Amino acid sequence: MTSNSLLRADGREPGSGQGNSATATLEVVIPVYNEEADLEQCIRRLHAHLDENIPFRAQITIADNASTDGTLAVAHRLADEIDGVRVHHLEEKGRGRALKAVWLASDADVVAYMDVDLSTDLNALMPLIAPLLSGHSDLAIGSRLNRASRVVRGAKREFISRSYNLILRTSLRAKFSDAQCGFKAMRTDVARQLLPLVQDTGWFFDTELLVIAEKVGLRIHEVPVDWVDDPDSSVNIVDTAVKDLQGCWRVGRALATGALPVAALRKSLGREPLVAGVPHGMVGQMMRFGIIGVASTLAYALLYLIAHPLIGAQAANFMGLLITAVLNTAANRAFTFGVRGSEGAGKHQMQGLVVFGVALALTSGSLAILHAAAPDVSRHVELAVLVVANLVATVCRFVALRWVFRSTEDVQQ
Repeated sequence: MTSNSLLRADGREPGSGQGNSATATLEVVIPVYNEEADLEQCIRRLHAHLDENIPFRAQITIADNASTDGTLAVAHRLADEIDGVRVHHLEEKGRGRALKAVWLASDADVVAYMDVDLSTDLNALMPLIAPLLSGHSDLAIGSRLNRASRVVRGAKREFISRSYNLILRTSLRAKFSDAQCGFKAMRTDVARQLLPLVQDTGWFFDTELLVIAEKVGLRIHEVPVDWVDDPDSSVNIVDTAVKDLQGCWRVGRALATGALPVAALRKSLGREPLVAGVPHGMVGQMMRFGIIGVASTLAYALLYLIAHPLIGAQAANFMGLLITAVLNTAANRAFTFGVRGSEGAGKHQMQGLVVFGVALALTSGSLAILHAAAPDVSRHVELAVLVVANLVATVCRFVALRWVFRSTEDVQQ
C-alpha cells in the first residue's frame, strides 16, 4: 500500500511507479548493518526521488547484513508500508556479499546500490543509469575525484581516498578515478557474468569488480557527483584500508600468474570489435609491441657490434637474433598479449623460435646478398641492412605472435 492517497500530476498514486523485482527496470540496493537510526529516512527519501524523477519502474531492496540491532525490524516495517520496497536478510556480514546475492537474483534490467547515508546527491542517479539502459555502457560509477565533482569531506578521508586510487593506478594499472564511492550501477546481464569472478565479500568488492571489468574490456561510465561526507559513518577506515591493500595484492597476483584468465574473459565478456578485423585492444598491442621491438632492436645492434669482430657477421647476427628473440617473446607474452604464469611458456618460446627462424632467414639472406654484391662493405652498412631486414621480420613476428597467443586464449577458454 502507499502512505499517501494524493495523486501525482500524471494520475498515478505516489509509489505506483514502483513494482516487484520481476517487473522493475531498476533495482536499487541499500546494504545496511546496524543502521536502525538512519534507515527509515534514507528509504523514504530515496523512494520519493524514484517516484518523482525516474520515469520507469524501480525497486528498492534493503540488504540487511546480519544486523544485531533493530535494523531488520525497521526494514520489514518499511517494506509493509511502502510499495516497491523489499527486504533481503543475510546471516553473514559483508557489503560485497549482500550486493552479490541481491544482484545475481535480480530480474531488473539495471542493478544499482548506494550507501544508507545518501552522501551522494540523488540527482546523479539518472545520469548514472541512463548509459546502461541505452546499452552505451556496462557499468557506471559515481566519482568524487572528477574535476566536475563537488565534495565536502575532511582532509584525512580526502588523503586516504586519493592515496588509495594512486595505489590502484600504479599497482593494477586501473584507469577509473574513484573505486570506493558508494554509488554504482551495472547492467544485470553483465552482473550475472562478472559477479561469479569476484571473490571479496567486503569493502574491496567494488574495486575487484571494477578492475576485472576494466581488464576484460567492459565500458565503465563515470559520473561526477555532489558528495557530502557523513561524519557519523561507522566505517573503520584503518581496517578497511588494510583489507583493501590485501585485496590489491591478491588481485594483482591473480593477474600476474594467470589465475584470472583475462584474455579468455575478454573474448567472452568484452565488447565486440568496433571495426571488423581489428580486435579489441589491437592498437594498444601494436604500441606495446613497438616499444618492445625498439628495445630488442637496440639490444640486437649492440650485441652484433660487440660480437662481429670476434666471430664474424653471420655468427654475430645469429647470436644477437637468438638472444633477443627469447627475451622478445617473453616480453611480448607478458606485456603485449597479457598472458601470465608459467603454463605454456615453454611452448610459446618454441613457437617464438620458429618466428626467429624466419627472421634469421631474412637477415642472413640479406647479409649474403650484400656480401656477394660488395665483399668489403663496412660493419655499419651491414648493420643498416640488417636493421631493415629486421623491420620486415618484425611485421612477420607481430602477425605470428598474435596467432600464437590467440590460439592460447582459445585453449584457456
